[in-house]
Amino acid sequence: MRLVSAQDFDLRREVEYGSAEQNEAVRTIVKAVKEEGNAALLRYTERFDSMKLDAAALRVTQEELKAAYALVEPSFVAAISAAAENIRHFHTKQKRNSWMDLQPDGSLLGQIIRPLKRVGVYVPGGKAAYPSSVLMNVIPAQVAGVSEIVMVTPPATGGKAGIDPYILVAAAEAGVHEIYRVGGAQAIAALAYGTETIEPVDKICGPGNIYVALAKREVYGAVDIDSIAGPSEIAVLADDSANPAYVAADLLSQAEHDEMASAILVTPSEMFAKACQAEVARQLAELPRKDIASASIEQYGAIILVNSIEEGIQVINRLAPEHFELIVKEPMGYLGLVENAGAIFLGPYSSEPVGDYYAGPNHIIPTNGTARFSSPVDVDDFIKKSSLIYYSKEALLENGATIIELARREGLEGHARAVEIRLRQEGKAGGNDGNE
Repeated sequence: MRLVSAQDFDLRREVEYGSAEQNEAVRTIVKAVKEEGNAALLRYTERFDSMKLDAAALRVTQEELKAAYALVEPSFVAAISAAAENIRHFHTKQKRNSWMDLQPDGSLLGQIIRPLKRVGVYVPGGKAAYPSSVLMNVIPAQVAGVSEIVMVTPPATGGKAGIDPYILVAAAEAGVHEIYRVGGAQAIAALAYGTETIEPVDKICGPGNIYVALAKREVYGAVDIDSIAGPSEIAVLADDSANPAYVAADLLSQAEHDEMASAILVTPSEMFAKACQAEVARQLAELPRKDIASASIEQYGAIILVNSIEEGIQVINRLAPEHFELIVKEPMGYLGLVENAGAIFLGPYSSEPVGDYYAGPNHIIPTNGTARFSSPVDVDDFIKKSSLIYYSKEALLENGATIIELARREGLEGHARAVEIRLRQEGKAGGNDGNE
């Protein structure tokens, strides 16, 4: 990892929107699935996943879900079940309630909160399978009250054996029973527009490759989406009280995700920086996914030297990282200064994987600096809100002239007259009706 000063480090990362060829390919796929339904879905599945299916084979059967349990260790079932319980407990505290406010004049104002009806969850099958992401997408939706959750995943996440059994078990433990063996841009299009087999959804969540990301952007508007996720990121702000081995391990925990993942250490101690630099090199040599992690560290890894913890937090706020670890003496004393971070981990024992898998907060977190204005996936992502207005006669008589004034100042005479006719009928003139 290279050592740089805060002044010399370029905080900007190029946002990946895909090449012209990739965008055109995605538009073609989405259009075909929208127009042809299953025929296009099956054609692209054979082309991109080398698996020839018929429509009847698209849906994963309950027998397959049950059989998956025999292919995983009992310890995994226990672990995924415990994680699900923690995740559900955390997200339950995020639930909102509808409310109504009765005014003295008899009017009633309020907000009605309802869950989305049907949500689609995309589970990728590229460099690795991520059963934990099944929980992080599904459980907040369930807590919100979503009644229909459908999952799609490429037909060979587990290689020639088909769908990865750990993904299937995670889905079963989370309570998902509608699962389809389809991936890529074609799966996103099927969720958005529906086919003869797959009913359309209201929202699509979950990470994927560049084609999945571009497809989500293409269908946005027809359905809602969670985000256009970028490569994973971690930033650690540490002083010389931290253990270099711990910090190096946490940096590599993100670097191993993807060649484009970002791992950054910010520290006021040059001695600690060099110790951590040596630890990264030592641990990297022994990492099973060292080729991926090495590319990440070389391209997007850095150690930024600052003059103080306060300056370090300024750097963090400019980075707005997906994951932020604050490993300094008395970290709670600096928490109030942190403005931009997707997930904040305090102290030497709050390693980032604790949040990824088990603690309870969601691990689907804004990337590429978008933590400046967005948040991790939570229950709010799966609800919709309706404003409620019951205006009494007394309130309209009292405020009608003001409403008319505002409408006419905007040149919307129809708006003004809709109120004015009521005032006239009730025996209270509303002023110029526009006919003079």
